Amino acid sequence: MNKRLLFLENLVKSGSADSFSRYALALEYRREQRAEDAIGVFEELRQLDPAYVPQYLMAGQILLSLGRTAEAKKVFEEGIERAQTARDSHAESELRSALADLED
Repeated sequence: MNKRLLFLENLVKSGSADSFSRYALALEYRREQRAEDAIGVFEELRQLDPAYVPQYLMAGQILLSLGRTAEAKKVFEEGIERAQTARDSHAESELRSALADLED
């Protein structure tokens, strides 16, 4: 069993997880080839902390890997808006690039 995964799952279940911990859990699920679980964590994170900008690129990429292109596009677009609000030009650039790749 993946100890990091178990730790992060327990942290989230305890209710003491911050946004980064939830993000890390989603990435750990991705690493374990559990894409649907990762998407579930990202959806929950978007509800709890929509301003947490790093989640949008990774969630969109995972959705793309599942063939859920329309959903990925919406996530990238929302991420661009959030990045602009946060004045995170680096994240905005990455999200715009991912979105442009979809439209090619």
